Amino acid sequence: MTQETMVLISTLRAALKMRAAAYAHMFDVMREQLGLEKALEIGKEATRRLGSEMAGNYRQYGPDDLQGLKEAFLGAIPGGGELFIPEVVKCDQDELEIYFQKCPLKDAWTDLDRSDEDLEHLCDFAGAIDAGMFTSAGFTFAGETWKPGQSGCCRLRVRPGVAENKSGEN
Repeated sequence: MTQETMVLISTLRAALKMRAAAYAHMFDVMREQLGLEKALEIGKEATRRLGSEMAGNYRQYGPDDLQGLKEAFLGAIPGGGELFIPEVVKCDQDELEIYFQKCPLKDAWTDLDRSDEDLEHLCDFAGAIDAGMFTSAGFTFAGETWKPGQSGCCRLRVRPGVAENKSGEN
């Protein structure tokens, strides 16, 4: 790895650590003022919307080019595979499944001594970005975020979406 790449990875890790801290603070304030369920509802909706805005890079592959989506998505992961260590578990016409062995957000929350319960909620909160991105790109999303007792982090499961009817007929 070149010195330039190492600096880039370090900068990305710091930026993701700051994003993780921002998510954690927002979650804490919402939970204190609104309760757990409402905090999760609002946080997930906000991150889902962010994901929807990011969908443009992947719409050309929807609703069913999972191979194209895989290549584009993996090619756009910040820091290559260094920060998330993605493992393609499956990619066929029925499903694209990617398991992330690491997550810099989850690592940052762990470094902040968050409980397993908080880690689970924060992963759920932040993971809604994927649902927003993949569904807005035309796919069906059935991912799973980290749960206590599991290794690694989230598991993205993307399936073909419903093709739009271009003729205007229902």
